[in-house]
Amino acid sequence: MPEVLKWLIIFTLVQGITHTTVQAQQKYTVVFYNVENLFDTWDDPDTADEEFTPQSMRHWTKQRFEEKLKMIYKALINAGEGEFPDIIGLAEIENLWVVEQLIQKTPLNRFQYGIIHKESPDPRGIDVALLYRKDRIKPIDYQFIPVTATGKHGFKSRDILLFTGELGGEKVHFIVNHWPSRSGGYIETKGKRNFTANLLRQNVEYLFQVDQQASIVIMGDFNATPLESCFTAILKALPYPGNGNPKYLINLSILWSSKAEGTIRNAGQWETFDQMICSQKLIENKKLRITPESSGICKFDFLLENDASYLGKKPFRTYLGPAYHGGTSDHLPIRLHILSEN
Repeated sequence: MPEVLKWLIIFTLVQGITHTTVQAQQKYTVVFYNVENLFDTWDDPDTADEEFTPQSMRHWTKQRFEEKLKMIYKALINAGEGEFPDIIGLAEIENLWVVEQLIQKTPLNRFQYGIIHKESPDPRGIDVALLYRKDRIKPIDYQFIPVTATGKHGFKSRDILLFTGELGGEKVHFIVNHWPSRSGGYIETKGKRNFTANLLRQNVEYLFQVDQQASIVIMGDFNATPLESCFTAILKALPYPGNGNPKYLINLSILWSSKAEGTIRNAGQWETFDQMICSQKLIENKKLRITPESSGICKFDFLLENDASYLGKKPFRTYLGPAYHGGTSDHLPIRLHILSEN
């Protein structure tokens, strides 16, 4: 056999093996983003959304709404590192219509995204939602868990969204949260977040009862930092690598906090309110797994501006008080990658 032909055959075989290896591994991108008051421009008589109309002090118009959609899309596609994310969790969206507009009026319309959404009892009318790529994710089931406490200190907040889908032949449960805010004071509102953490833990326990090796990804704006007791004691979400108990969760966000990073900035201090938490199965599994280092905060320059009061950078908001500021959100998006070996 001629020497040139021999090396050509070897090169072809190596290329084929390499191609097969690359093809065998798929990467799924999960993004969560609190988009800060994505409202339509109409007054809903059943909710306190009057400030987001053209006639209000904020002068919220169709043009400003559509500009915000473009900026949210830019944040999502950058979070996906140039690819369209497979799973997108959203907080602070007013209704199904605004999510549909986000898809229809941006290049997200290149793919068919399924939308999971339900109106929640939040007084301002803000909800959570989940988008999934229909060409990549097979939906199995979903449900909304009401966050409603009764009694003297009763309250109603955003529902918890639980979506179950199939990735690479494996079942994964995605849970989207937007816990009660600190408005009214941290101590005064702590009980509401503890209540919500208990409710979420009950549903996590149920998933583990059905399948001790359940793959779970919890995401959201929790209005709490990763080492607060609502996570460590109630939700049982611990720093990586956990404590070896498969029913405990791994809070990937603690890795980010250790680097003095955060998703919101208050009085010059970064805090990690937006978090990604997963079951240990997704860290240890070889077929479908998360590498903790793949998760993180998306600190893109176009989502930040100079902080004149405290130096450094801060999120570029849509409004400063009632004044239109032209930014995207007071939160930064977060992401993680799930690798599938086929």
